[in-house]
Amino acid sequence: MIVGLLLGCSSFFATSDTLSDAQRLMRQGQTAHALEKVDAYLANKPSDAQGRFLKGLALTEMGKQQEAIAVFSKLTEDYPELPETYNNLAVLYAQQKQYEKARTALEMAIRIHPGYATAYDNLGDVYAMLSGQAYDKALQLDPSRQVTQSKLARLRELNKSSTSSSRVAMLPAGETGSSRKTSNEPAVMPIAEASIPAAGTSAATIPTGKGITPLAAATDADKSVQQATVISSDERAVTKALQGWVGAWSRKDAKAYLAYYAADFRTPGGMPRKAWENERTRPMNKLGRLQVEIEDIKVSFADDKATVRLRQHYSSPYLKSSVTKTIILVKSRGRWLIQQERIG
Repeated sequence: MIVGLLLGCSSFFATSDTLSDAQRLMRQGQTAHALEKVDAYLANKPSDAQGRFLKGLALTEMGKQQEAIAVFSKLTEDYPELPETYNNLAVLYAQQKQYEKARTALEMAIRIHPGYATAYDNLGDVYAMLSGQAYDKALQLDPSRQVTQSKLARLRELNKSSTSSSRVAMLPAGETGSSRKTSNEPAVMPIAEASIPAAGTSAATIPTGKGITPLAAATDADKSVQQATVISSDERAVTKALQGWVGAWSRKDAKAYLAYYAADFRTPGGMPRKAWENERTRPMNKLGRLQVEIEDIKVSFADDKATVRLRQHYSSPYLKSSVTKTIILVKSRGRWLIQQERIG
């Protein structure tokens, strides 16, 4: 069973009265009314992360998975430093049996926050689901494989034990110690229960009635120290820049896409910059959906430059490709820009 974690990011945002009301309505099971309040709030503050996160939760509770995925996906582009958003995406993907996408999202969550126990737990569940699919496929090809049958039986027994066991309930922010157990909860894969509490307050919870029982949340101070220790601000900024880059690419926003390249960008083979720009943006003018995703991001720094190695997946009606890329970025006027980009 996939579980989630309370999103405690008070160092970034504060809770408004409107969103507090929406949270209260969700606790009362009035999710549609809560969503109306969140939408009204976002009409004035469309970029607010807390409101958008809460909207994603409300849509999930209403069974609108695709809309929830769209909300959380856009949040990962605009706020890539929030690992819980990737965790929630993974839960939604897993519910749709898109286990590879779930794996990618969880690996990103772990990269951002290596101390995120829930993401590791969920990743183990996703690997188990992928293993089950592989064993099933092996038996379809050769039903006589007794070793495979035994492995699949053990895996199913493990999953049965996992879904019938008690879940780990959420503890209030700042509380530590042994987990509280809850019983008689549905064996479903829950989305992360989440709100962004105001600074200095304890975290609010949003019960959903669908077996959503997240693990204990660390205190805001603990979490801030952990993330500051593990990931430098520059690494977060580089990751955010690359997420923005692929986001603009997928939206076919040529102007925004080209803005992620430095003035001294080294074009392939030394071709003229204008010719390269025309070549790279030509697919954006074609009909059909364009989707670019990146994963397995590894960042290193040397000589005031960031070297990033990643896996890029490109999909359009005319071309599908997956390549390994090395991208070198330089910092210019507070922004990380691409100076060099090569396959391999």
